[in-house]
Amino acid sequence: MTSAKYNIIIGLALLKKSAKLKESDFMNTRQQELLKLIIEIFIKTVKPVGSKSLVKKMKCSSATIRNDMAYLESLEYLEKTHTSSGRVPSEQGYKYYVDYLMKPKELTGDDVLKLQTILNNKELVVSDAILKCMEIVSEITNYTSVVLGKDSSNHLLKQVSIIPIDDNKVVAVVVTNTGHVENKQTLVPSNISVNEIVKSCEIINKSLIGTKLSEVSAKLEYEVKPIIATKIKQYEEVMNFFQEAFNDFTVKQSDIFFSGKTNILKQPEYNEPDKIKGIISKLENVDLVKRIETDQEGINIYIGEENKFDDNVTIVKTSYKINDEEGTMAIIGPKRMEYDKVVMLLNYIKNYLERNKE
Repeated sequence: MTSAKYNIIIGLALLKKSAKLKESDFMNTRQQELLKLIIEIFIKTVKPVGSKSLVKKMKCSSATIRNDMAYLESLEYLEKTHTSSGRVPSEQGYKYYVDYLMKPKELTGDDVLKLQTILNNKELVVSDAILKCMEIVSEITNYTSVVLGKDSSNHLLKQVSIIPIDDNKVVAVVVTNTGHVENKQTLVPSNISVNEIVKSCEIINKSLIGTKLSEVSAKLEYEVKPIIATKIKQYEEVMNFFQEAFNDFTVKQSDIFFSGKTNILKQPEYNEPDKIKGIISKLENVDLVKRIETDQEGINIYIGEENKFDDNVTIVKTSYKINDEEGTMAIIGPKRMEYDKVVMLLNYIKNYLERNKE
């Protein structure tokens, strides 16, 4: 089964169904409503759902509900637990719910206001607005959010600035053509002066503006270094200073941004040491996290084994491309996720950015 994909336009959800139902999977309206109800109750309570608790809401007898639950279990949409006579959703049940039963949830006014405050702030570049919005989404849902930007090594150098703080300390600021800004406070080696650093920075700006970040190191060595060598006595130390600054900028893990990284550990599913160690290890694995990246449009939901990250989580993700900024926004949570809420939050951010891009 492939992932579910949503394209939500003016509040209407156009659902691309990923499941191909077999004739034996047929459910009547009551059974579909029962499955939807059980899943939504379990998402909120994390407790197996019994037939007696559903009688009033389903408006039918406990015996009818038990029979329907047994049928849903035979379709592998529900599972029994060892500790209760109630049922819990299976992975297949969640997938059916997402594909056929879920209705997008309207955002609260408070949620919209929080996001609009960020999105309407014209002083924020797109990348910073996305990061701040995903921080809010993580707070609202109590899940882990991650933003994967495209490899910054292909960005072009727009400006380098050196801001002196005192006689032996400066802030190095690097700005790219995408508007991304990175800064680093660092000590100046005792055998060179801040003025020499500032002077060298002027030469670098004249020589390297428009250069790909991935090519800056080579050009510093072979094109800029000979020029600086004619003007500054301690040129080797100065060049080492700038090489380290650019190296930090291009190879650091700044293209992966987490919010609420430990939120996943607050979920009841992670109440055992081995499970905690396992998910932490995966969140720290850069290569594994990069698998979350997507170029697909729409809001895509990957449940359990289909997410290629961890069999016990769901990943809801979407790509974005706003002017020169592109990447992936994703939410990582338990399979027992508030899918309707997460889908609408990501969709709101994505649609707002695309409507208002310059």
